[in-house]
Amino acid sequence: MGLDKALARIVVEINEAANKFQSSIVITTDNKNIDAKSILGLTYTVLNSKTFKLEIHGPDEEEAKREMTHIFWKHNLPVEAL
Repeated sequence: MGLDKALARIVVEINEAANKFQSSIVITTDNKNIDAKSILGLTYTVLNSKTFKLEIHGPDEEEAKREMTHIFWKHNLPVEAL
């Protein structure tokens, strides 16, 4: 499956949101850990995965968890924040 415009927008939205936070934001899916601040890793993840787990650690982790989970659910991407 190629990266259509809708998926590209999702990847950019996730990446831009992640980069607003100081906290480390790691997406775990299919036994892989992807840095949410890495656009290349996100592209692969969104294209090839069905479920996502967020592991967020840092000074603004609660706010990051709220915003990141909101973005995933808004785009019908099942996510669990650990």
